Amino acid sequence: MTEDVDDGPVLVEEREGGVLVVTLNRPQAKNAVDAATAEALAAAVDRLEAGDHLRAGVLTGAGGTFCAGMDLKAFLRGETPMLPGRGFGGLTARPARKPMIAAVEGWAVAGGFELVLACDLVVAARTARFGVPEVKRGLVAAAGAAVLLPQRVPRAVALEMLYTGDPIDAERAEALGLVNRVTEEGGALLGALELAGRIAVNGPLAVRVTQQVAREAADWTFDEAWERQDELTRPVFLSDDAREGSAAFAEKRAPRWTGR
Repeated sequence: MTEDVDDGPVLVEEREGGVLVVTLNRPQAKNAVDAATAEALAAAVDRLEAGDHLRAGVLTGAGGTFCAGMDLKAFLRGETPMLPGRGFGGLTARPARKPMIAAVEGWAVAGGFELVLACDLVVAARTARFGVPEVKRGLVAAAGAAVLLPQRVPRAVALEMLYTGDPIDAERAEALGLVNRVTEEGGALLGALELAGRIAVNGPLAVRVTQQVAREAADWTFDEAWERQDELTRPVFLSDDAREGSAAFAEKRAPRWTGR
């Protein structure tokens, strides 16, 4: 296990098995995102993507809150948590190219909820709350929720959340398919790490291409989907990892992946 000794706005820790834990570390501000936090979060995502030994990431928040969204005090000072080409927190407009799991304790609202939507999977404590209260402040949830939420939950529910700004709890989010697993309070990170570990043991090339197909398929026509899927997946079937996976199965041993 490798840990960065750092008291900055984002902490990064490598866990065994190739899992990178990224922690928003501004508990005094309920992990609200300012410019420095956005830059640090983007750097953490870059580290996840660049490390061949890293297979999945977990995004969480310190101090019992996931993220309260944009730091309004920093915004009034002229700062922005939006990074060009990457969106809010350096993540919402360009999600990680490896699986990312949100581990949510407490509130994930406004931009914080949009960070959740930028993740592939979500593990939440029973006491977690999710919401997009922007309309209550005369604003629009423009960092991803207005676009993505209707794709993640039934449209009527998404519109109710967007139009009223009212939050939902973890159990309601799980019932809607927004949350993969609900844990007891304080257990979200452990639950996310367990899920990340189950992803990390699989072929990294296969997981990466599966993620790409799943994300891009919504924009393909039916006929285009088969052509594009074949283009993306053919190299996987011809890869060293595909041969290794078959050999490991036949020899009843754990595979030794190379990502090639």
